[in-house]
Amino acid sequence: MTIPAFNTVAWFQVGTGAPDEARRFYGDMFGWRFDADAGSAVPGTDGYDLISYAGADAPSGGLAHEHDASGAHAMFLVLVQDVDEACAHAEKCGGKVAASTMATAKGLRFAYLEDPSGNRFGVFTPPTPS
Repeated sequence: MTIPAFNTVAWFQVGTGAPDEARRFYGDMFGWRFDADAGSAVPGTDGYDLISYAGADAPSGGLAHEHDASGAHAMFLVLVQDVDEACAHAEKCGGKVAASTMATAKGLRFAYLEDPSGNRFGVFTPPTPS
């Protein structure tokens, strides 16, 4: 598997209060496959599925099971070397930290930022290999 370069869009996430419906829609529309991954659950959600494309050797995105429709979203996430540093840099560049650094049980660290126009996106660093 090729590791993406830092500061590139390396993941996407769809959040929904109706995960069964989303799996059906995206599966029918694009042929995406979904595999439950409780260890990757975004804190504050009810679960998480990894999304893979036909022929892909690894997942490319995730489906966050939100508590209800108010958490619905679709966003891209950028791979960075240091999430906290990226948060500070975003503020220096005129953006905002929408949700401070969080971590999954597996050690993935991420935060949600907003550009000056209010567009939300994420930054993340993968878990340290053990």
